[in-house]
Amino acid sequence: MWVGQSSDRTPKIGTAGGYPSAVFIQIKTHIHSIMRPTPATQIRDNWLRVQDAVADACQAAGRATTSVTIVGVSKYVGPESVQHLIDAGCQTLGENRPQQLWEKAAWLQEYHPSQSVHWHMIGHLQRNKVARTLPLIECLQSLDSWRLAETVHQSALALGRVVNVLIDVNISRESSKTGCHPEQLPQLMEQLQELSGIRVTGLMAMSSFSSDTATTRHEFAQVRALRDSLAKQFYSDDSNPLPELSMGMSGDFGEAILEGATLVRIGSSLWSGII
Repeated sequence: MWVGQSSDRTPKIGTAGGYPSAVFIQIKTHIHSIMRPTPATQIRDNWLRVQDAVADACQAAGRATTSVTIVGVSKYVGPESVQHLIDAGCQTLGENRPQQLWEKAAWLQEYHPSQSVHWHMIGHLQRNKVARTLPLIECLQSLDSWRLAETVHQSALALGRVVNVLIDVNISRESSKTGCHPEQLPQLMEQLQELSGIRVTGLMAMSSFSSDTATTRHEFAQVRALRDSLAKQFYSDDSNPLPELSMGMSGDFGEAILEGATLVRIGSSLWSGII
């Protein structure tokens, strides 16, 4: 064979005389699997990024980082991922569906019984699920009716405790959302004063779907004004009787913090690369 002359015997990738392409695909896949972070590492990195973003939003609002609690929303993932989030540093968890809260709380109690986790129920809670849910949660963020309040009150008395609740406000008046309309708040708040098993600590709200930044911030400002009005109407002292505003999610928590949010409900940003 002359110098520079090719040989028909030279192996060619993907041919019968060379290495099969499948081998290289397997090698490439193996390399990618080695380089890909573990779920625990991915969730930890997500948590740190969210913490930094919340800290930046607090700084922009002239507020202390400690004035805002991140509620890690777990509706997207299973209990193992929730455990990774707890290990990363998140101690307050929010769940939308009662059944999933029951299952995840039971799993954590079985496999990590010594851990201290604060569960918040942030989705709609049916009255027939109150008795099973209440022992597991620190706060019900989604109180939206007198009938639900009565049921929560009775279950709280049976447990010998007072339950912290937030009133769910449908500030955007969208029919797809639960919650009280703003004009219904004073009457409900007055009725709640009769229930010793409930302690109202503030309001919870979502901004409009697909709203622009200005609209989002205006809606959150309205929620804050409603909270301030209720505090002035129903409490005579200056002891900050309604300290909590649960506003803002992954896409709009910055605007919410600017308008006084003390609880931000973060889900999808925490599970990037996981779901």
